[in-house]
Amino acid sequence: MPTLESFKKQYDVTTTELVIRDRRFSFFVPRFLDRFIHSENTFHDFPLWVKVWEASFILAEYLAGLESDHEKHFLEIGCGLGVVGIVASSFGHNVTMTEYDQDALLFARANVLLNPPAKGSKLEIMKLDWNRPQIQRSYDYIIGSEIVYKETDFHAILNLFRSCLKDGGEVILAGGIRKTTIGFMGQMSEVFHITAHKKILRSIHEEIMVLLCRMKFKQTPESSPPISS
Repeated sequence: MPTLESFKKQYDVTTTELVIRDRRFSFFVPRFLDRFIHSENTFHDFPLWVKVWEASFILAEYLAGLESDHEKHFLEIGCGLGVVGIVASSFGHNVTMTEYDQDALLFARANVLLNPPAKGSKLEIMKLDWNRPQIQRSYDYIIGSEIVYKETDFHAILNLFRSCLKDGGEVILAGGIRKTTIGFMGQMSEVFHITAHKKILRSIHEEIMVLLCRMKFKQTPESSPPISS
């Protein structure tokens, strides 16, 4: 893991503060986005990981309220800056945070140095390609915030759930309410029992709605049917 000194030499950063259940957290975020954006096409692989999304706050708050169990393990997919996994680990959960983008992985590792996990909890970070997952174990929970932006990812995400979730395990996701989110949940409902709650974050200027979903396979992950195209 890099030192904070080496990280700050590599990236121009600022910090943002979050308070979750009366605990204060600090996270490095990029000061400028230019170096992370495709020079020829702004919307090609736009770096969605560069900000703290409202859905990450909602999911982190929810996980902070779950009773910790050192026998249980969480797999976070698309961890971005590391907000959800870091908060969960600080409240006693065992978390493996995963990302594909190399810059995001370095930010997540630096943010772990800023916010160490609780004593007794385990926090790991690893690279993960949803299309070619190379994970040798299964998890009690799979968690993620703002992971659904492209319909082309639906099958890869479901296959990841099948291969990495324990029998009787649970998927917990949070995301903004948009067309792809609704489409994803509609397809997942073919193989999951889904409990969804609408959460609202209010400020002086706006209200932001986030969907928090808990999902359990209707059958065992191996025997669940494929989703329709």
